[in-house]
Amino acid sequence: MKILFVITTDDGETIYNAMRLANVGVKKGDEVSVFMLGKGVLFEQAGNEQFNVMEQINQFEGDFYV
Repeated sequence: MKILFVITTDDGETIYNAMRLANVGVKKGDEVSVFMLGKGVLFEQAGNEQFNVMEQINQFEGDFYV
């Protein structure tokens, strides 16, 4: 299955959860792409100790576009 995530927020919890879901899709064998648009391009600053956005993004093995 092909899955596309479009993330347009800089909310750390939302980005974290979207990337967790994207990572599950990749692990299940789906073809997953993530596009960061609008405020989503600020993903590097969005995380915190509770929602480690960069950890999820670094684990992601699909297509990632900013």
